[in-house]
Amino acid sequence: MVHTFSPLQKRFGRIQAVVPALLLAISLSLGGCASVPPPDSAMNQAQSQLQAARDAGASDYDPVDFGFAQDKFQQAQVAMADRKYAQAADLADESRADATLARTKALLGAARAQIQSKTDANSQLRAQNAEAQSENDQHYQQQKAQLVAQQAAAQQQANGGDNGDNGNPASSSTSPSPAAASSSPLPAQAPMQQDMPAPSSSVLGNPQQQQQGQGFQTQPDAGQQNQGGQL
Repeated sequence: MVHTFSPLQKRFGRIQAVVPALLLAISLSLGGCASVPPPDSAMNQAQSQLQAARDAGASDYDPVDFGFAQDKFQQAQVAMADRKYAQAADLADESRADATLARTKALLGAARAQIQSKTDANSQLRAQNAEAQSENDQHYQQQKAQLVAQQAAAQQQANGGDNGDNGNPASSSTSPSPAAASSSPLPAQAPMQQDMPAPSSSVLGNPQQQQQGQGFQTQPDAGQQNQGGQL
């Protein structure tokens, strides 16, 4: 008995053999997509951390980590568009971690800058206080020197006045000098009293001569004679 095979039967047999394999691949692909949901939560967290890092100044304090976070987030968006959810979830987690690191470094850098600014301000304030203290000390020394000079001048003036009272030439001009005192006229003094000389014996023994002349006259004593001379 002879069997004849037509080309249609041969093709049909091949199709039947390929159809189960295609159905299996389709079912596996559909099952894989159904098991990994879109990582919406991871994408939102990554986006929030990127915004927080940007607000903290990560682009200035840590531009490297902040750039990594931005690049990985963009790759996650591309994977989401291609429905590669698993890859998108991994990229979103990496982007969130890099953004968190950049934000932490930015906060640390801002804190250090604030501390440095306060330190510089304190140093400037100390310098100003030291300068003001130096000026105050200098002014105090000047005032002290002026006070000492005034006290010395007053003491010298007081000593000069004492020396003038004790016989300084300035005060001696007001008092009469010995020469001037000697040149001034002396006050009139009363004439010295002298005893009258006793009459001679010839006069006492010749009463006639006294009578021929003026007669006997009582001789005044020395005290009366002196009083008459003064009169």
